[in-house]
Amino acid sequence: MRVTIADVARIAGVSKTTVSRVLNTRDEVDHSTRAHVREVIDRLGYVPSSGAVGLARGTSRTVGMLVPSLTWPWMGEVLQGVVDTVEAAGFGLLLFTCNRGTDSVERFTSQVSAGAFDGLLAVEPEDTLAMLAALHRKGLPVVLIDDRGRHPEFPHVTAANREGGAAAARHLLTVGRRRPLVLAGPLRFGCVRDRLDGFEDAYAAAGCPLDPALVIESDFTEADGRETVRRLLSQGRTFDAVFAHNDLAAVGALAALRTAGLRVPDEVAVIGFDDIPMAGLMYPPLTTVQQPMREMGETAARMLLALLAGEELSDQSVVLPTSVVIRQSTAGA
Repeated sequence: MRVTIADVARIAGVSKTTVSRVLNTRDEVDHSTRAHVREVIDRLGYVPSSGAVGLARGTSRTVGMLVPSLTWPWMGEVLQGVVDTVEAAGFGLLLFTCNRGTDSVERFTSQVSAGAFDGLLAVEPEDTLAMLAALHRKGLPVVLIDDRGRHPEFPHVTAANREGGAAAARHLLTVGRRRPLVLAGPLRFGCVRDRLDGFEDAYAAAGCPLDPALVIESDFTEADGRETVRRLLSQGRTFDAVFAHNDLAAVGALAALRTAGLRVPDEVAVIGFDDIPMAGLMYPPLTTVQQPMREMGETAARMLLALLAGEELSDQSVVLPTSVVIRQSTAGA
């Protein structure tokens, strides 16, 4: 059975607040009492929770972060930006994932109820936006990272997805590509629709409207990108470029084109979206639209820390610019 702060207080003959003050090295506790409480803590093997450590001062000095999964290719960059910022401010980070669906959400909400953290950063797991909004309305500071185009009622940070899609189109047009295949992400995501709208508008403005048969909803995976390109080629569909809405799908497209004997970029140019680390290691290296993932994490963390300090945010919605990173998958076209 786990030892609690109440157990320490009972055996030491003091209040839980006194135990918390000892844990926080507060000066209100005299030396002998502090030494006695420390002896009980050591004897029981008590490991304090962030909530217990912060009880005396009314805060945990801990930031919570909720993410769908740690397997997303760009999640590490976002996390590093968050960690660098919150640790520099003297805060800890409590990380929650939603790998186990409802069980994960229930565990997360129990930590909210226990006051284990002062504010929350979230890369929204599926079907949790309403819950996050409810937590915000109840007074928990929340900042959303990568809002997927939904623009919630609380502060959020995102990348310029529409502009990124338009920039991808302009680059392909510059290298002479007039008939692109679009491997769109799930169209239920606003960020995907934004990328598609920007790309489509740029091609229409150039007098080259997209062929609807070459706009395919994908699932952001390498396997689906590879299979979609393989299937279209087997059907005799022709295209001179691929715009994949994330780099994993673009990697799959590269593999399918290579298997089919098509030269990249001579016959088909390929551009992705994200600029994950593997993009530059592909053969040929992948041209992509870079999302500033680490900066998104840093920006969201700074916004949350400002809220925790009682400051008013000058802007509830921050949109960070994207940029095209040109590599060999289009550069020789």
